[in-house]
Amino acid sequence: MRKLVLLSAPSGSGKTTLTRRLLDGHREYAFSVSATSRAPRGREEHGVDYYFLSPEQFEAAVAAGDFLEWEEVYPGARYGTLRSEVERLWAEGKVVFFDVDVEGALRLKKKFGPDALAVYIEAPSLAILEQRLRQRGTDTEEKIQIRLGKAGREALRAPHFDVRIVNDELDRATGELKAVVDAFVRASAPSDGSAI
Repeated sequence: MRKLVLLSAPSGSGKTTLTRRLLDGHREYAFSVSATSRAPRGREEHGVDYYFLSPEQFEAAVAAGDFLEWEEVYPGARYGTLRSEVERLWAEGKVVFFDVDVEGALRLKKKFGPDALAVYIEAPSLAILEQRLRQRGTDTEEKIQIRLGKAGREALRAPHFDVRIVNDELDRATGELKAVVDAFVRASAPSDGSAI
C-alpha cells in the first residue's frame, strides 16, 4: 500500500494539533518530515520537526531532483518534500502523512491521484484565525498580517481538495478527520506501483 494523506491549512488553523492527535497510537501511520531553508525556531530539532538545510543545500537538493515538490512559502523560506523520506516510510509499509502548504499538497495530489487524500483544515472564520495567531505569541505584527493575507489566498484553493474540515471544536474536528482518513486507508485505491 503506497498511500499519502496531505494535510494543509492556513497557519493557526490547528493542523499540527490535529495531525498529532491522528497519528497518536497508529503504528501504521508515519509523518513525513519536510525540509526547509529557514532556521530552527525555539526547540525545533533537525530530523524531527524539519530537515534544516542552508539555502545553498536546499538549492543543491532542488537541482539534484531530490524533492517531490517544493515551494517558497514565505519570502526567503522554502519548504519541500524529500523523495527519500517518502520512499523510506513506504518501504516500512506506512501510510505517509504530510503537513504541507496548499500548493505543495495540490501538486502531490495531482502526481499521486487516488493514492493521495488531500484534506484542507480551516478555522471557523478569519477573525478566529487572527485571534489564534495572536494567542500563540510567536509572530510579529508584520508576520501576522502576512499570514492572514496568505490565508485569504489559500482559502480560494480549498475547493480543489478532496475534503474540507472546519476546526471549530478540536474533538469534533479530530473525529471527522479520523473518519475520513480511516475510510481512505481502508479503500483499496489502485496504485500503478511506479517509482516516485
